[in-house]
Amino acid sequence: MATTLVKTDFEFPGQTAVYHGKVRDVYTINNDIMVMIATDRISAFDVILPEGIPYKGQVLNQIAAYFLDASAEIVPNWKLAVPDPMVTVGLKAESFPVEMIIRGYLTGSAWREYKNGCREICGVKLPDGMRENERFPEPIITPTTKAAEGHDENISREEIIAQGLVSEEDYKVVEDYTRKLFALGSKMAQEKGLILVDTKYEFGKRDGKVILIDEIHTPDSSRYFYAEGYQERFEKGEAQRQLSKEFVRQWLIDHDFMGKEGQVMPQMTPEFVESVSDRYIELYEHITGRKFVKAEGADLAARIEGHVTDCILNLKK
Repeated sequence: MATTLVKTDFEFPGQTAVYHGKVRDVYTINNDIMVMIATDRISAFDVILPEGIPYKGQVLNQIAAYFLDASAEIVPNWKLAVPDPMVTVGLKAESFPVEMIIRGYLTGSAWREYKNGCREICGVKLPDGMRENERFPEPIITPTTKAAEGHDENISREEIIAQGLVSEEDYKVVEDYTRKLFALGSKMAQEKGLILVDTKYEFGKRDGKVILIDEIHTPDSSRYFYAEGYQERFEKGEAQRQLSKEFVRQWLIDHDFMGKEGQVMPQMTPEFVESVSDRYIELYEHITGRKFVKAEGADLAARIEGHVTDCILNLKK
């Protein structure tokens, strides 16, 4: 089994803060630059799973960089450089405390709620009679709060503005950017024989301007179906072939784990871990059209530290 990076503890030049998230570790340099390290940790149901996934961090980071570059002309973003396969360095922004989730199809948590009788999500009314994996006439935006710990909570556009989480002026920009990014991501997925089913975006503000931050269109933040056979499977009520983290969630559900109190995390066998790694690599190659090149290095931390330090020193010049 390949080496994984599940924990970081760096001291970079000019480091002023560090934040360890569920999957990413973010280091702040001189209160102005962000060093975002995509670790090999994997989370589901807001719980970090006990085993790291080989090459997962590299996959996430390189897919995100690919889409940040592709969308930069329509939505400004934070990215400055990718000094290491697992690292993106970019501009620090004041992040909005909401995640913009946009859905093109009724699936995942939205379907689970709908199946239980829910007909309104985040202030968006849903018609009766929809089926699992059915396409919405138009994509719907269903934001959530960004919880530091525990579960994110659904929230409506009106509640976001009323609570002052995002101003009405900024929210209009964020909503517009969300739709533009989803349209571009859907088009790029379609060209590769995939359907971008749903995804999430995070935004912040820097120098008075709204910018896209964090990752974009990765299997951790997005769900993809294979376009071939979608309609036939939908009509038969069969599960869709998908490239996303949903198969990990489904594996956990099948083993009676949904992150609820008293539930026991199932054992992740080496075979299962390898299969998850293979799925991540498959998505990278499918969505980018590029061959995935496994970055070598027995000591991932030392490799990253050297690359990031060089990058920081060059940015100061």
